[in-house]
Amino acid sequence: MDLEVLIGNAIREIRKWEGGFGPYDRHASTHLETDKVAGVLGEYTERLKNNYPFFHPRYAGQMLKPPHPAAIAGYVAAMCINPNNHALDGGPATAEMELEVMKQLADMFGFAQPALGHLTTSGTMANIEALWVARSLHPEKSVAFSADAHYTHARMCQVLGIPTRKVPTEVSGRMDVSALKRALRDGNVGTVVATAGTTGQGMVDPVADIAAACKEAGVRLHVDGAYGGFYAILKDSDLLTAETRQSLKAISLADSVVVDPHKHGLQPYGCGAVLFADPAVGRLYKHDSPYTYFTSDKLHLGEISLECSRAGAAAGALWMTLKLLPLTPDGLGGVLAACRRAAVKWHGLLKASKVLSPVGVPDLDIVTYFPSVGAGSASEVSKASQAVFEKGMADTDDPVFLSTLRVPTRRVRVGKSPLKRDKNDTLVLRSVLMKPEQEHYVEWLHGKVEGLV
Repeated sequence: MDLEVLIGNAIREIRKWEGGFGPYDRHASTHLETDKVAGVLGEYTERLKNNYPFFHPRYAGQMLKPPHPAAIAGYVAAMCINPNNHALDGGPATAEMELEVMKQLADMFGFAQPALGHLTTSGTMANIEALWVARSLHPEKSVAFSADAHYTHARMCQVLGIPTRKVPTEVSGRMDVSALKRALRDGNVGTVVATAGTTGQGMVDPVADIAAACKEAGVRLHVDGAYGGFYAILKDSDLLTAETRQSLKAISLADSVVVDPHKHGLQPYGCGAVLFADPAVGRLYKHDSPYTYFTSDKLHLGEISLECSRAGAAAGALWMTLKLLPLTPDGLGGVLAACRRAAVKWHGLLKASKVLSPVGVPDLDIVTYFPSVGAGSASEVSKASQAVFEKGMADTDDPVFLSTLRVPTRRVRVGKSPLKRDKNDTLVLRSVLMKPEQEHYVEWLHGKVEGLV
């Protein structure tokens, strides 16, 4: 069904419901003149065109793509009412939907019920809540995360006043478990953050080994699955390596986990999620309000959230999407499988290329690579990568949109030969293949980049 039809049907159904409460006249102060609206709308849509084509397979840059039409229709329908999922009197229907989708996410990760969780406005907010709980349970103790973990952990720990420890990574970009065990010896770490899908290369930390180390040391485990968490749907699929499957299954051992529906969950921005295995942590959120939480004795989502106002439309959009594309291998898993196949296919082409070389082997759907013609030093590779990046976007007739990434020079090799390390970090090219359509576009993407080299 076309997006326009979906949105039109959604708005019509809401308008019918609104009509049941009787006619009323909108206040004159909100009236807009048709000609003026047309002019402003024309200017607005024209300005929106000053964007990159995030929707198109040729855009293989950052973690960006439009939401699924079902999510757009679901969001627009709820937005007409504009419920607030802070308290049940602000969004009774969408609050119920939020609880339903959180149960589905808990099932996806293998969390025993009842887990405690809610949607947030972003993965950053979801992680700050998990870190806040970590600080509340282990005050004065530090939070440890890998050198490749998202920068939000260092920033939010600073906001919360939590000391941090950065754990080295292996050459692959995954957390070095031996280094983690050494960091845990003095007993000053309260929580370890494992990453299920680094935002640089999409690498999945060895969660099972990290969980075992945490259990032995008596510390909490938080999994940041903001990018790769939805790949837990494919934790039994041969599309993923045995190590990645094991790590995704081990998320069930975590004390908390974060995932971003606005990435692989096909949702618009403004939709993150945090889950806690132990619902007793809800006591840490306990607070009162003189004008909310009065319509029902049931749990109000604001009672287990640091945020107050949150768009009920976000919950409605995710609920509608998961009704149509459930968290199963045959549902949303089909989208993830196509993205993974695209990455595997491109990695194979890179290994066979005479002018490009891959940086490591992708765990999920992010591919990193660099121009290898005449590559001898980190500086030379960095310069060549920047040139390809710029030329790709400069081709106005047939552009390709990539991104760049700084990685430790020790991670970059031409065949079996390391680069001359005249810089500690090397700039390489990075392609995020999170659109399933890119599965059928990989040959074009690879050929285009080879041509730029």
